[in-house]
Amino acid sequence: MAQALYTATVTSTGGGRDGRVESPAGDLALDVRPPAALGGAGEAANPELLFAAAWASCFNGALQLMMKNAGVDVAKFAPAVTANVTLNKDDSDGGFRLSGEITVAFDNADELDNAAELVAQAHQFCPYSKAVRGDFDAEARLA
Repeated sequence: MAQALYTATVTSTGGGRDGRVESPAGDLALDVRPPAALGGAGEAANPELLFAAAWASCFNGALQLMMKNAGVDVAKFAPAVTANVTLNKDDSDGGFRLSGEITVAFDNADELDNAAELVAQAHQFCPYSKAVRGDFDAEARLA
């Protein structure tokens, strides 16, 4: 079992995908709405957008750590990480499932010989990348 270092807590109220999410400290407080592409109102965050933001920022941190560990000048190559998270219909059970993709762009990329290796290392290290590969201890229970 892993050693817990930090726990984030967020509560969803209202209509779930059409409601509100808020942390106890109030440092995250957002309305959530289904995207217009799914027939919703849009005009607010949605779960896929929030997951993409979390994955991109975590992956970028992991990537910059891999760069520093390899002696690469992070400021010179300034990575930009884009996460695409897609909600898919799952025909196997009539529900839904997520898929995703991380794309990394570097400044001065033509001078970074080990870019692909650094991205692969970050993908192995990033906790969100691990979670989407199924390496995630999940539980659902009553309060």
